[in-house]
Amino acid sequence: MSQDFAFIPAKLKEGDLARVISFGLSLKGASLPQREICNANLARLGIRVSFGKHVEDSDEFDTSPIAARIEDLHSTLQDSEVKLILSGLGGMNAAQILRSVDWKLLSENPKIFCGFSDMAALVNAIHAKTGLITYYGPFYGTFGMQKGFEYMLDSFDKCLFHSEPYLVEQSPIWSDDAWWLDQENRTFHENPGPLVFTEGYAEGRLIGGHLTSFATLFGTEFFPDLSDSILMVEENSEIRPRSFDRLLQSLLYQKGFEKVKAILIGRFTRATGITNEILVTILKNYPELSRVPVVANLSFGHTYPQFTFPVGGIGRIEAKSGTAILEIKER
Repeated sequence: MSQDFAFIPAKLKEGDLARVISFGLSLKGASLPQREICNANLARLGIRVSFGKHVEDSDEFDTSPIAARIEDLHSTLQDSEVKLILSGLGGMNAAQILRSVDWKLLSENPKIFCGFSDMAALVNAIHAKTGLITYYGPFYGTFGMQKGFEYMLDSFDKCLFHSEPYLVEQSPIWSDDAWWLDQENRTFHENPGPLVFTEGYAEGRLIGGHLTSFATLFGTEFFPDLSDSILMVEENSEIRPRSFDRLLQSLLYQKGFEKVKAILIGRFTRATGITNEILVTILKNYPELSRVPVVANLSFGHTYPQFTFPVGGIGRIEAKSGTAILEIKER
């Protein structure tokens, strides 16, 4: 896919309406006080919030039937007042809806899609099928964070409200605690900065996200073209070194990987057991990673706070020992 294929949805402005859709987990699991915090943080950006009809539907997998999710998506696409579609929470089932999406309807009614984790499947598939630039960033529930939230809000604002290129500053702190269970007793760690595995310079289309979810697209019509891309890869706390190694191998075997320009890896949570030393050991197994810049410990994914990036937008990475400069632009 060439960059000429990509098109950018209209930027947000104060007063715009967001629609929350439960593409994965049901919003039934988010308490009313938590939602009030989410709404208040979105209101700081001037965003009004509405909800899909089926956001609280929940089955034995804590999600709703595919038909219900598709109904919410298609009705939202036809609502001209809605400018932003936010995933409610994460989960593991967003990829289930892909064969039921009306792609023509989506192409004719482009809106901003934003979410992370499980949403890696949907935001990458949308870009692959339509060329629409989507956004890998906070879902609705993430806006319920109180402490350590400003970095995330600033990045969301830069990416979704403005068109100017910007440099991604690494957050000075990071956390992997269950903040949604305890907002007061948070544990923050000093950010030691990026881990540069392979030095170099590259510019390319940003694609990827949560690797486990992204992998559901491998070998399908929904998988984006890897040509001239910068792969953004991150994982949640369920992954372990061996399973990450296996997923990484699968990624490297995908058609077109030889045309990838760089790989950027989000910071791992401590629960994964993937330390810098273990990660380097894994990466050394793959000689193809010595030909492109590879940088880890970046502030996106399942540690907090996180930056937002445009899937299908352009990134520029300059990596040297101990330093990495990442610029994001959409054309």
